[in-house]
Amino acid sequence: MTEIDRLRESLAALHAGQASGEIPRRVFERQAAERGLDLARAVVRSTLQPGEQVVAEHHVVHAHLRLAESVLREPDQEVVSLFATDRRLLRLTSRAMPEQPATFDHRDRTEVSELGYPQIARLVRRRQIRWGEVAAGAVIVGVALALRDALQVTGPLLIVLGVLGVLHGWLLPTRWVSIDVEDPTRPPWRVSAVGRRTGRQLLAAVREHLAAMGTLQVVEGGAGGR
Repeated sequence: MTEIDRLRESLAALHAGQASGEIPRRVFERQAAERGLDLARAVVRSTLQPGEQVVAEHHVVHAHLRLAESVLREPDQEVVSLFATDRRLLRLTSRAMPEQPATFDHRDRTEVSELGYPQIARLVRRRQIRWGEVAAGAVIVGVALALRDALQVTGPLLIVLGVLGVLHGWLLPTRWVSIDVEDPTRPPWRVSAVGRRTGRQLLAAVREHLAAMGTLQVVEGGAGGR
């Protein structure tokens, strides 16, 4: 049995134990995250070339709630794992479904793509106002003002919460780095959560390789790109 098969069986057993009530929810979530990362790393290691080494990695999970589904149902998530090796960038993308164990194969639509350092044109720092938070905060303030006579006690609190939401979305925009590719037919690679330590380490590894090749370009950009 390969390491990948062993980890898949371990995750399946973990989900079965949680479903039967043998494993507490908090323990399950921690172990599922740890074993899922181990499985993602094992899948990526299986694609490495002889002698190739991973020097940095960065993992991000994006939640997607479909309006057509029940809001009580936990949404599926998109898992994006970036690996910087001493030769290239590797990206593993997968769909995490809460009711099913991660397999990181065709069952959860896993794809592993690569981007060689010579193919990188530039790094673009981007930011975007969190319009969803701004709109939600404005709605809370509007409702509190419209019902101020009926909400004499909670109304002022709602106004404060709404204003804080607007300020948070406006003053603390979403930040990411777009790795633009020389080939215009290929979309850029997006590095989200760049404030995290792993994000900084991965970008530092990329900048180091580009600087060594004399092709490092870091520019400021707007909210465009992916």
